[in-house]
Amino acid sequence: MPTQHAGELEEVIGQVADSYAEGRLIDSLSSAQLPNKRQVIEALNHLKAVMYLGYYATGHLDPDKLRYAVSAHLYPAHEMLVEQIRRAASYEGFRTTGTPNDPDWPRQVTIDFLRTIPTLRALLSKDVLAAFQGDPAANSVEEVIFSYPSIEAITVHRIAHELHRRGVPMLPRIMTEHAHSCSGIDIHPGAEIGESFFIDHGTGVVIGETSAIGRHVKIYQGVTLGALSLERGGAANRGTKRHPTIEDHVTIYAGATILGGDTVIGAHSIIGGNVWLVHSVEPNSRVTSETHPKR
Repeated sequence: MPTQHAGELEEVIGQVADSYAEGRLIDSLSSAQLPNKRQVIEALNHLKAVMYLGYYATGHLDPDKLRYAVSAHLYPAHEMLVEQIRRAASYEGFRTTGTPNDPDWPRQVTIDFLRTIPTLRALLSKDVLAAFQGDPAANSVEEVIFSYPSIEAITVHRIAHELHRRGVPMLPRIMTEHAHSCSGIDIHPGAEIGESFFIDHGTGVVIGETSAIGRHVKIYQGVTLGALSLERGGAANRGTKRHPTIEDHVTIYAGATILGGDTVIGAHSIIGGNVWLVHSVEPNSRVTSETHPKR
């Protein structure tokens, strides 16, 4: 690089460095102690591989060496999770009093989480079957696992939800937002979702933090399970039920919007496309834009 151009670049570097003295939130250098996003996603990828080991393998898997294949993913996942949870907990500890300060907590919560993997695999097996049985265009279970965005989203959600339940800060949201960017499906890790859940197509689906979804629920693209807009700030409403409850065996068609923490969609109901709902409906209801026009 010519000396003149190098001097100009050095001038720019100085200006950028000086801009960090402004004292804004984005100027904080202590954020270097935060979790490393790439490491969190790498740990997540190891966990997904454990969920569907045969589908993520790059070569032949010998059943006699199954334990070795599992350990090849769980050892690095464990190491990365412990470190990233430690970072998240340490940083959050400066800002809140709700994060445990026991130095052994990151390791213990990681082991507690990893113990749930057999249960998570049983749930995911039912989600995959729900997708295969719920979509006539699905040619095989293998196709569903390899290619359906809903399986990507619900797999990551079930992992992130278990971490969220255990009070792990930041990592669950990093995971679900990564899945959001890959699948177009936005599920908050706090949402409670029952077994045999299927999102058909999926693009544009939003499921809020305090949503509660029962068993055998099927929703289509563009569905929002959201909160009503509130005048008070977000912090004042944390911990309150802001998103709807969807009971068992409900189908919600494309573009429907269901809002509010007091809104309950009764079991075995069908909610038609583009319906706007801010109140509960009884079990076995059939709601369409013609029977329930937008207000």
